Amino acid sequence: MARTSLAERMSRLDQQKARLAEQEAKIKNDERKQRTKRLIEAGGLVEKAGLLDLAPDALYGALLSLAEQAKDTAALAQWAKAGGEVAGAESKARDAAKEPLIVTFAATLPTPFTTQLRAAGLRWNKVMQHWEGLAVHDAVVALVRQQNGAVRRVRPPDDGTGTKPTEKTSGAN
Repeated sequence: MARTSLAERMSRLDQQKARLAEQEAKIKNDERKQRTKRLIEAGGLVEKAGLLDLAPDALYGALLSLAEQAKDTAALAQWAKAGGEVAGAESKARDAAKEPLIVTFAATLPTPFTTQLRAAGLRWNKVMQHWEGLAVHDAVVALVRQQNGAVRRVRPPDDGTGTKPTEKTSGAN
């Protein structure tokens, strides 16, 4: 059995050291990204609550007061309930005009156009080979016309009238 030389062992150790340094840098980068995301989310919540226009000192003071009150678990539960109710109502209002749609195209689409479809709320279904999702019908029809596609409305199984599900096709030509 051949013995490894000191130089070979030193080289392997240097490689291990480099791999560990790379892993450490990746972990730090991931932590930084998570922190940045959390800060952006917090800023968005401050804006949604209507507090963005407060003077920085006033906002900081309000947050310090809030931090003191956050030690009370009953207050936290009440805040979570109120926030959940408002967020749910906002979500329902935002999605009220959306309906399930299926979109098909005869030809391959350019990447910038697929980006627009995703922004409209559609996702590519690899199995069915079509675009689908909850979206605003008229907006999708206007978008799909650009590439001579077809939009099909899919009604949910129970629409409250006791009727069977239906499909309705809208030509986007």
